[in-house]
Amino acid sequence: MASLPLQLPTLQNWSCHNCAGCCRQHLIEITEAERARILAQGWTTAEELPPGPPVVWFAGWPWKKRYRLAHRPDGGCVFLDERGLCRIHARFGEAAKPLACRVYPYAFHPHGKSVAVSLRYSCPSVVGNRGQPVPRQRAELQRLASEVVPPGADRIPPPLIARRHQVTWKQFDALVEPFDRILAKERLPLLLRLLQLLAYANLLAEARFDKLDDRQISEFVDLVTGAIAAEFQTAPERMDEPSAVGRLYFRLFAAQYARKDTVATAEAGWRGRWQLFRAILRFSRGTGEAPPLQDVFRPVPFADLERPHGPLPSGAVELFTRYLRVKVLGLHFCGPAFYGFPVVDGWHSLALMVPITLWLARWLARSAQRQVLELADIEHALALADHHHGYNEALGQPHARRRIRQLAESGDLARLLVWYAR
Repeated sequence: MASLPLQLPTLQNWSCHNCAGCCRQHLIEITEAERARILAQGWTTAEELPPGPPVVWFAGWPWKKRYRLAHRPDGGCVFLDERGLCRIHARFGEAAKPLACRVYPYAFHPHGKSVAVSLRYSCPSVVGNRGQPVPRQRAELQRLASEVVPPGADRIPPPLIARRHQVTWKQFDALVEPFDRILAKERLPLLLRLLQLLAYANLLAEARFDKLDDRQISEFVDLVTGAIAAEFQTAPERMDEPSAVGRLYFRLFAAQYARKDTVATAEAGWRGRWQLFRAILRFSRGTGEAPPLQDVFRPVPFADLERPHGPLPSGAVELFTRYLRVKVLGLHFCGPAFYGFPVVDGWHSLALMVPITLWLARWLARSAQRQVLELADIEHALALADHHHGYNEALGQPHARRRIRQLAESGDLARLLVWYAR
């Protein structure tokens, strides 16, 4: 089958700047063929590598083993050199690296007769929009897609709209298009755009599409988006505070996003699990000081993280807008790309990333003994949070999905957006 055409995010730039962050925080699973190729390169006797095999058994049944690259005690990949460069790349060229390393930070998601391309904002260069425009990389991305996208991807059905709403790809595109269209209205305050889209998602959750044809779905979209635009013309100056339950769920999500889960932390054993359990209990209570979950944070009173930070720094609205649009355009918020979530649940999870990021940014600022947020705080916080978003298994569990739905259905998600935008 010929390669499917790519849908690229035209508003995003990226080039690798050799920060080596991905080599220090990501667990790289490899195939049996990649394992054999790396072992055949003779790395086990190379003096520049630390003692031990370069590839280890990760998990799985003995007859269906999974393998990953070995890591040093500090979490860094065993092939990472002192300059922050990959030894495999230096000796044998980029094509010799595992596919997972070559693909990052890109993500490919089947979209009917095409493939949507997204990016992971755990990479600082993606967050900073630094490098070559993504559309100029089409040829290389097409080659990667030929290795990543499975045969028959054009037969994969679209994600559900809500819990039971299966539609065609044409109908799916019509129903999802308002998310990007409204996000792109930069003349509107970001908070107003998000509240409009929460209202739209809530209507999608209540509607039935099984008996509607393409024309009727198009009319539905025009009708409800027009009504929402008329109702939500200005961002609310005031809104009720999030409920006690809403704040509890929010802190538990924030704790999950604030963690740094590397190979080193995973191998910390019972001591590490006990420390994490104690930290989660403190996040559940929300009193006293927030316990640091990685080195970039310092103990800060929970009360300090609830205080207003004032207007967002210059560049923050552009960053959030670009992040949300790239995730929507790349289908990186629902379906197989996001724990199998329907569009409605996936959008609620994506919208929650804004207050999560602002909360983590406050924590970073307070850790540096600053009261005012800087753009660097928000960029750092978004990179920390997106490391988990869509890739941390805990965030895709049924209990996490139930909490997201309760936040949305109770109105707490809207209140959290307003509360942490203060």
